[in-house]
Amino acid sequence: MSKRCTLKELAGAAEVSVATASRALAGYSDVAVGTRERVRQLAREMGYAPNMAGRMLVSGRTGFVGLVLPVRGPDFVDSFLGDFVTGLGEGLVAEGCDLFIAAASKDQTELEVLQHLVRAGRADGFVLTRIADGDPRVRFLIDQRVPFTTHGRMAAEESFSWLDTDGAGAFATAFRLLHDLGHRRFGIISIAEQMGFRRDREAGLRGAIAAADDPAVILTETHAPRFDTAAHRHAIRELLSRPDRPTALIALFDELGLIAMQEANALGLSVPQDLSVIGFDNVPAAGFAMPGLTTFDQATRDSARQIAAMLTAQIRSPAEAPATTLRQAVLIERASHGPAP
Repeated sequence: MSKRCTLKELAGAAEVSVATASRALAGYSDVAVGTRERVRQLAREMGYAPNMAGRMLVSGRTGFVGLVLPVRGPDFVDSFLGDFVTGLGEGLVAEGCDLFIAAASKDQTELEVLQHLVRAGRADGFVLTRIADGDPRVRFLIDQRVPFTTHGRMAAEESFSWLDTDGAGAFATAFRLLHDLGHRRFGIISIAEQMGFRRDREAGLRGAIAAADDPAVILTETHAPRFDTAAHRHAIRELLSRPDRPTALIALFDELGLIAMQEANALGLSVPQDLSVIGFDNVPAAGFAMPGLTTFDQATRDSARQIAAMLTAQIRSPAEAPATTLRQAVLIERASHGPAP
């Protein structure tokens, strides 16, 4: 077995002090970017791996960022989380941290798992996704003074670090696009849970309808539990079977839009000749659907990388004010929308 490279040897090869090499590997901003990159490259070439036990004793940090994922069952597919986890891992590696993923089983809440991880000191900070209004995970981490950054935000003003996409602006854009094409009977396929992204996207749609001041516009809503595909299929089928069915559907996220296209096809409706459909997220399946699903790209992977940078900066400088970022979604026009029939 080859001898393990030491930090002193790595520092010597990089022609920096041991302290500078250590801080470069940890991603501290007081070390020049070029020095950080040179030290990390040499660490890879020389096979250097930090002694985590020693690092924890010296710094009081684990070097890990935690993410709790709920177990949804073998048939549940979440393309958003796949992209998000990939981007988060990439971003954390660039900052000298590792991603720690914990699963919340069906008989556990995410809050319970999060409480256990915090009390056990398993991570230096946490990333939260799918934020609900009054989310108890947010309140718990604020009370515990644990660094965290969320993907999404709450309606109430809270002082914490978050990154979100302007869902309200995206749904307003979707309405105006379809309204300009002659659609007046709209449907929104939504979820039952009071999530922040639901609130913002629905508010954007209603605001755009009000601004249009068109008495001919009719909006019909369907709500079903977020992970109950059968309930969503039933609600969409009922909506599309009505004599005054919508000619345009806007789905809260792409999976619901794709389900709507499947149900329309089963009822003998052609997309987009009989029904226009627009989603949100730009998951890979949206581009492969027949026809392709018009959607909004929120750059999930890049957003996750940015969240990693925001959180690690907070971990290193906890006294700094929380950072917040609102990104704009990009409309991806495909063939699933067209003029009103």
